[in-house]
This record gives sequence, C-alpha cells and structure tokens, in this order.
Amino acid sequence: MQAPRRRETGRPATAQFAPWPVSVRNGRDKTGKEGEASVVTADLLSRARTGNGDAFRELTEPYRRELLVHCYRMLGSFQDAEDALQDTLLAAWQGLAGFEGRSTLRTWLYRIATHRCLDARRSARRRPAKEWDVPGVEPPEPTRLGEVVWLQPFPGALLEGAAGGPPGPQARYEQTESISLAFVTALQVLPPRQLAVLILRDVLGFHASEVAGLLDSSVESVNSALKRARASLQRRWGPAAGREPPPGPGSPAEDALVAKFTRAWESADVGALVTLLTGDVFVSMPPMPFEYEGRDLVGRFCASLFGAGRRFDLIPARANGQPAFGAYLRTPAGISHGTGLYVLTLTGDRICAMTCFANSVLPSFGLPRSLPSR
Repeated sequence: MQAPRRRETGRPATAQFAPWPVSVRNGRDKTGKEGEASVVTADLLSRARTGNGDAFRELTEPYRRELLVHCYRMLGSFQDAEDALQDTLLAAWQGLAGFEGRSTLRTWLYRIATHRCLDARRSARRRPAKEWDVPGVEPPEPTRLGEVVWLQPFPGALLEGAAGGPPGPQARYEQTESISLAFVTALQVLPPRQLAVLILRDVLGFHASEVAGLLDSSVESVNSALKRARASLQRRWGPAAGREPPPGPGSPAEDALVAKFTRAWESADVGALVTLLTGDVFVSMPPMPFEYEGRDLVGRFCASLFGAGRRFDLIPARANGQPAFGAYLRTPAGISHGTGLYVLTLTGDRICAMTCFANSVLPSFGLPRSLPSR
C-alpha cells in the first residue's frame, strides 16, 4: 500500500478519516487487558514498518480525531487542521522506522503534529480578511475590526470520540470549554511556542518534562512560556470564563432558547431577538473583520440584514460543542441559498455571542449550498 496521499486539491480525503476496525485503543485492547494490547500493538507496528498500510492505519486510527482537534486548537482553522493532520500521518508513515518506543505511540504522534502546526503558524500563510460583500446591506459602523479572521468552526459530528480518554493530571480546562469558539479564538493570539505549551500542559495535561521533550526544550523554558501564556489567555478569555455556564447540550433549556432564536430570526423579529441577548453580546463574522458588541448595536446590525425584506431559513447543526445553524436566504423563486453558518454562544438562558461564518464552511457540516422550495 502506498503512503497516505493528498487529493489533487491539496486537501485530505474525508474518507481517510472514516473509522477503521481496531483492536487497540489508547493502549488497551477491547477487553481492557494491557498485556494483550501491547502484543497486538507490537504486531501492528512490526507489520506497518514493513510497509503494510492497513496495519499503519489500524495503528493510528485511535488517535486521528483527537489529533485533528489538537491541530484545530493550534491553528484555529478546520481546513488547516485537516492539512496538518494529513502532514502528521505522512511524516509518521515515513518515519515509523525511527520510532523506538521510548514514549507511547500517542505521545510520538502528538510530537509530530505539534511541530507540523508550529511550522504552519510560523509560515504566516493566513487567510486574508475579506471586504464586506453582502449585496444590498449597509452595516452599521463596527465596534472594532477583529484579528482572527482565519477562524473556522469545528463540525460537531467529528467531536464524537475525539477526547482520546481523560486528560492528564496537569489539565486545567474541561474538554467542552477547551474546544469552544471563545477559547480557540483566544488561543490564536498567543505566540506559537506559548500556544503549544499551554495546549499540551493545560488542555491535554502532559507533564512539564514531557512537554520539554516534545518541544526539544528545557523544563525551565516550558514553565516560563506557560506562565506568560496563562497571563495572556486570562486577559483575553478570562471575562468569558466567568460567565454563567450554558445549558447542557440537547437539554430542554438549550432546546427552548434555540427554538426562540430560530423563530425570531426566521420571522425577522428584531425585538424578540434582542430580548434573547445579553447586554454585552458580541457578534463576529470571519473572514470579514467586522465585530459588534452590545445589545443595541447588534440589534441594529441584525435589522440591517433583515432590511429590504430579506428573510432566512435556518437548518440546525452543532459546531465546537455549541448550537449552530446553516443560514439560507429565501429568493422569489422559492429556493433558499446558503449564506453562512451561525454559531451561538450561550450563557444561562441568554445568547452572549454569535459568530457568523462564510458559506464555504457548510459542506464540512453536511449542509447543502441551497434548499429547494418549501
């Protein structure tokens, strides 16, 4: 079998991330017996080193989704994370002979993935900001222009099975909050090395000595970078972390709030919409840098979208563990064309943020480009 390859577009094939039957997962076999699992792992490793692609894929499958999430946290872009994961698997395939077993296979893969993401961060190949391009809509003056215009949402379906077991003892963040849009956005402004250290230590729970080994650094350097990263993250994300927690996913409270938002948005009822927002609600729309803060200003922005009779249909989805919607603009012909993906951030029984992404992300969520006449 050939080594993992890219498609002609440079993007990895979705099929490459489909589950494979595996007998080993996180160091144990299906019965939980470590001894038997180690024998199976050794057999897979031996066969993979001889060029057996099926063995390599079975060996790495248990870690693919958690590595994809790791790359996403590092890069803030789902597309870039897919590419980084593909680079990681290719490098692992090519370098498998050099894996001596002095660390676990999972740790070795995290080392490769982290360095691939650091290379991507340092290359400065970021998607540029886009000009306002909504025909017939004149938006109000934004509160500010955002920095993280390359941000993309992470499909909720791919979060299933991505935790890779409980985080290590050094972890400071719950898995749900560490994939939230607010947290991932705050990560993106950290310098690359600080970003890697914080994710490896505070999200994944690796020990300082392990992180030093992963990054070819010293424990003192890791601890120093972590201290600076925590301080920067606290300034950026601290206020959001202090909010009332959101209702549980799929809970009656979340369902009720989502239903109210859907009714208000589809009927263009700005008054009803504004009652669902916190006073400091925040709206952003990458890759456009426009950002709006405060209930009154967000209300005016929404009114501008509904102006001239524009009406939308919403199709529910989930992104980053949060409620999301594919947004479709109705046309006189009856067909609704996809305009983007909205992701809501909830706090208590209110909406404290909405992130509006371009329609290019819809296929990643299994959503169509348009809807037929209703």
